[in-house]
Amino acid sequence: AAGQKKFFKQNPSHFAKGPLRNCNNGSLRQGYLKMPVNPNLYFDWAATAIPDQDILEAALKKSLDSWANPSSLHAGGKEARAALEKAREKCGKLLGVQGKQIYFTSGGTESDHIPLLAILNRPEKGNVAISAIEHPALREMANELKKCGIEPRLIPPDKNGFVTAKGVLDSVDENTLFVSVMAVNNETGAIQPVKEIAAALVQKYQKKRRPRFHVDCVQALGKIPIDFLGEEGVDSAAFSAHKICGPRGIGILYLKNEEEIFLRGGGQEKGIRSGTENLFGALAFADCLERHAFLPGKTSPRLEEQKKWTEDFIKGLLSIKGASIIPASRGLPESQSNFSPWVVQASFKNIPGQVTLRALDAKGICVSTGSACSSKKASRPILEAMGVPAEERESSVRFSFGPKTTQAGMQALLDAVKEVCSAFN
Repeated sequence: AAGQKKFFKQNPSHFAKGPLRNCNNGSLRQGYLKMPVNPNLYFDWAATAIPDQDILEAALKKSLDSWANPSSLHAGGKEARAALEKAREKCGKLLGVQGKQIYFTSGGTESDHIPLLAILNRPEKGNVAISAIEHPALREMANELKKCGIEPRLIPPDKNGFVTAKGVLDSVDENTLFVSVMAVNNETGAIQPVKEIAAALVQKYQKKRRPRFHVDCVQALGKIPIDFLGEEGVDSAAFSAHKICGPRGIGILYLKNEEEIFLRGGGQEKGIRSGTENLFGALAFADCLERHAFLPGKTSPRLEEQKKWTEDFIKGLLSIKGASIIPASRGLPESQSNFSPWVVQASFKNIPGQVTLRALDAKGICVSTGSACSSKKASRPILEAMGVPAEERESSVRFSFGPKTTQAGMQALLDAVKEVCSAFN
């Protein structure tokens, strides 16, 4: 970004030596990347979670014992199939739905794509309404559908990053085929009113064909109780294992009802998701769900603990000169329940986000400037959609937390941020 280059030019002394040397041209000192990541100083959980080694090792052993193709009809295949179905039933039970409504995929992106692309089977052309704060998996794919004669529409959020039921209804019409609103935003932590949106869509289309309503739950799973699966109006939902300490390359698609999909293949997963089943991933996902998912209606000491730590962290950030929280309303105590306590977006005046990231990285602290899937792009579409000024967007950093985050670690993060801001102001 232009602002970042200007900062480097005006502050050469900060980058003349030490671990940050040559960072401004994208290269790092030889051996720098070999430094081990300290789990206590890892604050990029929204990008990926630190794996639960015991669960992954146990799942790998089971999948090695049942190594046959789960779709084979011989004894080995039946053994693998039984293990796969056991994992499916376990996932369904933990998510509060039927096992037959659970489909294993390669991850959150594919779980978003399958129901979206299913509209291509319909003879009629129309539009899809995607919230402007969606993950690129949905936002970018919706734009591609223009080539197929499908009009993409963006549902605008308010300045605090929330998509309202009214905002959804104002964006749809009788030609809308698909609606998508994520459960928890991956950059601001804003918890979207999924139940209200689903109810509003059911009411609006009660005598007409209703558009499919999809919910991206990738940042919600293991972060907040998910109590809307099975609700009337929620047709599908996407989940990813690596966000809850599981392996990469395995996801779940919840489908309330079977539907005709667009992508075809060998017919695995009842034809919804073709491809040889990932038994290892399914087993690991089920066990990670059991360990990390927050069940509706039940209190969780760890969740309540994180709420308090994050509230204190936000107060600490706001004590720093030039620091602000995005959105600003999150700094108010009464608004905390509207946000996931596992994600905080902050901006530091006159310091580009990439500079803050690199300065903290030099201290062994891992943070990000937004979605890892968009880390190579200069734009911040989610913050832009919220109306965040360009300077504030460029200076923003995302802090995200997870099951292994500690209060001491968060205090160390806050102290480091204060040092960085003090050095550059």
